[in-house]
Amino acid sequence: MPRRARPSGPNTRSARSPKQRTARSSAPARRDEGSPAPTPGPFVLGAIPGATPGKWIDAWQERMPRNPLELRALDVAEQRDALISGGVDAALVRLPIDRSDLHVIPLYDEVPVVATSADSHLTAADVLSPDDLVDEVLIIPGDDALGIRQEMFPGVAAPAFDPPTTTEDAIATVATGVGIVIVPMSLARLHHRKDVAHRRLEGAPESTVALAWVADRTTPLVDAFAGIVRGRTANSSRS
Repeated sequence: MPRRARPSGPNTRSARSPKQRTARSSAPARRDEGSPAPTPGPFVLGAIPGATPGKWIDAWQERMPRNPLELRALDVAEQRDALISGGVDAALVRLPIDRSDLHVIPLYDEVPVVATSADSHLTAADVLSPDDLVDEVLIIPGDDALGIRQEMFPGVAAPAFDPPTTTEDAIATVATGVGIVIVPMSLARLHHRKDVAHRRLEGAPESTVALAWVADRTTPLVDAFAGIVRGRTANSSRS
């Protein structure tokens, strides 16, 4: 008995049985046109405190299922060293950074806020100006992310004690009712406490978060992540 010819043509896919379609959907996801071929090992992404890479990680997991993404926390002080040493493939860094030998893509700016005790008179306003800070004790932590200096805010006082090393400790200090700290909003949220409030501050330096990697280590996986943060869609080809 002659064997029946297999269906062909543009409607072939719709001719598959439900069982066949289910089996196909459980197979590894097909590589997107704009994504590189999978390579051994994970993609290691560094991230400074306050960075919010969640939506990009979700896109990576969807498009690059054979290449797990490892997220590593970085202090701002070590962000460049982590890139140069090869500890991470790329990193979400806080500008400014020494751009020598690096590719840097600015991503977004963060507004500065004043963190103060929850019962401070400063919480009466929704937005503060430098004039509102006159006579306040300005605490600048050792890991200050904004490049804050006392002279930027005439009328503020320096603390009578050594400033805390970290932003987290500085915010814990202002919770006691001693002083204020000026930080990017993401750090105020990261170190949120019930006894601390924050208000947006006009006229203060903003903080820019950027994606950076070593220029001569632009691997296919680095290029794929850079495409994601740039908004390249799964179906778009590289330009």
